Amino acid sequence: MEIAIVIVAIVVAFLVFTWLIKVMRATFRTALLVALILLALQLIFGIGPQALWENLQNWLSGSGQ
Repeated sequence: MEIAIVIVAIVVAFLVFTWLIKVMRATFRTALLVALILLALQLIFGIGPQALWENLQNWLSGSGQ
């Protein structure tokens, strides 16, 4: 009985670990994409993060109309 519990615990730990790796990979990929977009906006158009943040705040508050 104890060996079954150990095997099930190992399987569950493996599944959680592989799920965590997939989540971390997707998170890293998204963060890298956002960083590249921000860098491109800064280098190509001269639009900095502060300008983007101000426009986003204006748009979310509804005063950008």
